[in-house]
Amino acid sequence: MSLQPILMVVVDTEEEFDWSAPLSPRATAVTAMAHVQFGQEVCDHFAIRPVYVIDYPVASQEPGWLPLKGFMQEDRAVIGAHLHPWVNPPFIDLCEPVHSFPGNLPRHLEQEKLAVLTKQIASVMNRMPTIYKAGRYGLGPNTPSVLTELGYEFDLSSAPPYDFSDQGGPDFSDACNHPGPMSAHNNILSLPTTGDYIGLLTHSRPLAHKIYRRIVTHPKLKSLHLPGIFARTRLLDRIRLSPEGHTLDELKRLTLALLDRGLQVFSFSFHSPSLKPGCTPYVRDKKDLQLFLATMHRYFHFFLHELNGIAMTPWEVKKWVEASVSQTSLTPSCR
Repeated sequence: MSLQPILMVVVDTEEEFDWSAPLSPRATAVTAMAHVQFGQEVCDHFAIRPVYVIDYPVASQEPGWLPLKGFMQEDRAVIGAHLHPWVNPPFIDLCEPVHSFPGNLPRHLEQEKLAVLTKQIASVMNRMPTIYKAGRYGLGPNTPSVLTELGYEFDLSSAPPYDFSDQGGPDFSDACNHPGPMSAHNNILSLPTTGDYIGLLTHSRPLAHKIYRRIVTHPKLKSLHLPGIFARTRLLDRIRLSPEGHTLDELKRLTLALLDRGLQVFSFSFHSPSLKPGCTPYVRDKKDLQLFLATMHRYFHFFLHELNGIAMTPWEVKKWVEASVSQTSLTPSCR
């Protein structure tokens, strides 16, 4: 069994839309896919094969899927599915924000939409996707059985320690970062999107979550800018392993903290439109893009060289899990 830390890179590969506006079924442009090679080139430099989880606008428009098919055929990347219900047929009048989380859809509709997406990806890639990541991390009670029916083997949707319940979405505040079975009733492997609380006030995840939610991000205290104050004083910070909104130093501190807590598999993620300036809040101009790509490059160097880590695809992680499960617990406690 490898004792090296393991890195997966996951790209939420999707259409462009205004992140500050209500979600619209008419926002289906994929012009940012002409910039996807910028991220791929950074991965290529480190022999990382990223996972592109692609949604319907990308899978149904040639400028969206064609670059990815080339990466896949050259064995430089692997492909999965990413369900954005509001731009994925069949289109049914469920337009409330709560329905943007796929797991909140009626079971038959979640299944039908994912079946359409799966078929579309298979038709352009000549390969059935077996990796799934719900749009907006939107797991629901029916998702495990839907994935099983459609032949999926991996789910990347869990996003500890984030809680989307105020928007009608899932609550991952108690979820683990460790790989583990998605459900006791199927063989799908859950590979969470890595994130956690770090700092002096993280003696336990529930306490950190309570402080962060009730004090640090309380709406009535917004004018005090407490998230920045708590982060700068190293008291409490919530970080996702992503170059979107996080500095290289923050990503390193998160990684070292989670290694100290016993985590071995890390999932680094970002959205494909961030590779085109102006498409997401994280990359507004060319200078932001240069910093974004530099953060990726320096983090990968840190993980793979300074920490002596190794990059894997989900299938390689699954082999590692199968080899290690007899020697240690598959799903260690989240403190």
